[in-house]
Amino acid sequence: MGPRGGPRRAGRPRGTGRRPDHRRGGARTGPGPRPDGARPRRPPEATLRALTPLALRLGRRSRGGWILERFEEALRRQAAAASPWWHLPGPSAPPHGAAGAVLAELLDCPDRQARQFAVRLALTGPGRADALECARRAAAEPDPAAAGLWTDAALAAADDTVIDVLAGARTPAVRAAGVTALRRAGRAAEGVSHLADRSALVRSCARWLVGQDGGDPHEHYRWLVRDPAGPSPYAVAGLAECGRGEDTDLLRGLVAHPAGPVRAAALAGLRRRDAVVADSVLLALLDDPTPSVAREASLGLLPAAGRLDPAHLAGRLDPRGPLHIRRAAFRLLRARGGIHALRAAVALIDDWHPRTRETARTVVRACQWHPAQFDGEADRAELAALLKRSAKLFGDYELGLRRSRLGLTT
Repeated sequence: MGPRGGPRRAGRPRGTGRRPDHRRGGARTGPGPRPDGARPRRPPEATLRALTPLALRLGRRSRGGWILERFEEALRRQAAAASPWWHLPGPSAPPHGAAGAVLAELLDCPDRQARQFAVRLALTGPGRADALECARRAAAEPDPAAAGLWTDAALAAADDTVIDVLAGARTPAVRAAGVTALRRAGRAAEGVSHLADRSALVRSCARWLVGQDGGDPHEHYRWLVRDPAGPSPYAVAGLAECGRGEDTDLLRGLVAHPAGPVRAAALAGLRRRDAVVADSVLLALLDDPTPSVAREASLGLLPAAGRLDPAHLAGRLDPRGPLHIRRAAFRLLRARGGIHALRAAVALIDDWHPRTRETARTVVRACQWHPAQFDGEADRAELAALLKRSAKLFGDYELGLRRSRLGLTT
């Protein structure tokens, strides 16, 4: 009988001093077929590769430093037992062994922190890194931190080929390092070809390089802007970055250029130099078909948002109109504030564009809905109508609180 009066269930045999160890009976003591249903054991190299991102996150804890040391030791041991990482074949070629492929695959891991960890191990491991391979890795690396590690390693033994690869990289910091290295290679005269780079950082390095060679980058920019074939918008931006007063009239003339990116660069340059542009000119550019021009025009009008006609801006909030014009008008109405910003935000709470819709809803939620907040610009009836249209953005308590502030008890 059991302790509750029922029949005792069959358990371990009486007279035995311990429970039977079923695991011991199923343990594999040597090579042979696995039991049915057993999961195949993962190779240690695959386990090491798969757990590296997790180990890096655990290593950031207060007592997680030991796991980083263990993983670093294991990866170094795997890398030292095979060919150097820069001699490993590509993905389509047969591998030199699973142990050697661990570090090579981590260098292409989609996890950014694991890739940085592998780069540090590869650059401090046994053997001598190939500068050209480091430059190619830096040029193709999307992560700025990992690209910086590859760049430093490549510049340690850079030749003309390595510098050309770095100067053609897609990451601005890597490209800037390649342009700066041209002076050490005795190729400072080539800095002129990088003055109109799409990155402001690279343009700054190119101006320094031209100056080191005895040239005047400002004169080069003026020649590029007056190019009969049409100026590059990056050349216009570089001219504005030089910061000379005699270029203001030249930038004003480019506001009417046929190319939209050039018009946008000219407006950005004038705003950078705090040059005065008539409100009528900027208001006309709000309807420009190029989104970057409308954006720069709205940014230039922000200091004058209080004196603009709100009805003129509200007429450009139609969801059927161009998105960039609607966003430019909404930016100016938000800068104006008051009831005009609230009206525009309520009108856009269901906009099809996610970012515009979320910005509008944020403005509506941030409103306190006090009648005194609007200084007589709107009466309670209009505020009550706006609150009714935006009621879905609030919970019951929040909606009731705002209704009580407007004196709506029902």
